[in-house]
Amino acid sequence: MPNPTLRSIHIHPLKSVQGHATAEAVVEPWGLTGDRRWMVVEPDGRCVTQRQQPRLALVTAEPLPGGGLRLTAPGREPLTVPVPAASRTLPVEVWRDKVGAVPAEEPASAWLSEWLDTAIRLVHMDDPARLRPIDPGYAQPGETVSFADGFPLLLAALSSLDALNSLIEQGDHADEGPLPMNRFRPNVVVDGTAPWAEDEWSRIAIGEVTFRVAKPCGRCVVTTTDQRTAERGKEPLRTLARHRRFGDQLVFGQNLIPENTGTIRVGDPLKILE
Repeated sequence: MPNPTLRSIHIHPLKSVQGHATAEAVVEPWGLTGDRRWMVVEPDGRCVTQRQQPRLALVTAEPLPGGGLRLTAPGREPLTVPVPAASRTLPVEVWRDKVGAVPAEEPASAWLSEWLDTAIRLVHMDDPARLRPIDPGYAQPGETVSFADGFPLLLAALSSLDALNSLIEQGDHADEGPLPMNRFRPNVVVDGTAPWAEDEWSRIAIGEVTFRVAKPCGRCVVTTTDQRTAERGKEPLRTLARHRRFGDQLVFGQNLIPENTGTIRVGDPLKILE
């Protein structure tokens, strides 16, 4: 088996829309620079994702210098969204965590509201002081996360995806496979490991950055959403329920917490420290 390496890096500037592949990324204490610093919320501030709005899968948010976005979607004129001035904040909620976020300029919220055919707002997390604390059951004091579901980074392994696709091929919904990695929305994808080897890791290094492997990632209906069409199927949840049930969760991938900052690059070696 080849030496384990970092195969790809993915940043999701706007939570729950298409990701952006990059050759390198800076790891901050709360995640990759620019990852999930924007979010769509309901008028009352509750987070909106593909769970409620699968059409978010068809939106692209290209990161711009300085932290802004360029939004595109099929049949829509692109929209450039600047980082809003931090003149006021709104209370927003991500999985019962309440934090302050800065509302984007009105054209951005109107653009997304029209695309989703419902009233929403686009918000930005401008200040690390407003970041959310990580679940204290897995974090050390002071460790935080941006608008990601729960942890700074998500790792997935190509060998595990291949193994999962083999199981899907043997199941009742084989016509839905093979599934691409973008169903799982990872930040880092690694190669050269045995299938499911990541289940046994507790501490790793990618290039110059070390990470604690906090916990397996519980998966939801978003993984059943075709990221090209926004249509939903049964897989991979049907197969994960049969083969990858950890307690009450169906899991694929591992959540990471950085132990230091630095830059990671495609091709960096992956080292299993513990």
